Amino acid sequence: MNEKTTKHKVAEPEMRAEYDFSGGVRGKYHKRYIESSNVVVLEPDVHKHFKNSSAVNKALRSLIRAEGRPLTKRSTRTRAKTSVRR
Repeated sequence: MNEKTTKHKVAEPEMRAEYDFSGGVRGKYHKRYIESSNVVVLEPDVHKHFKNSSAVNKALRSLIRAEGRPLTKRSTRTRAKTSVRR
């Protein structure tokens, strides 16, 4: 390779000068996000056994019932099944 192809481009600044965050509050919604977040990261070996979130939920509900704990009402945030019209 010649010298021209090995040089890296100079990185542009991350923020443009016209952006004004002077009135912003850092971390304003962080606590609310953490309290309401329900994202769970599965290890690769566990992930191999579940095709989707429904399979994970089904397995966890089964475990809860096996422990003798009552299940609470299911979330209303589940995806609605849509019919296809032709």
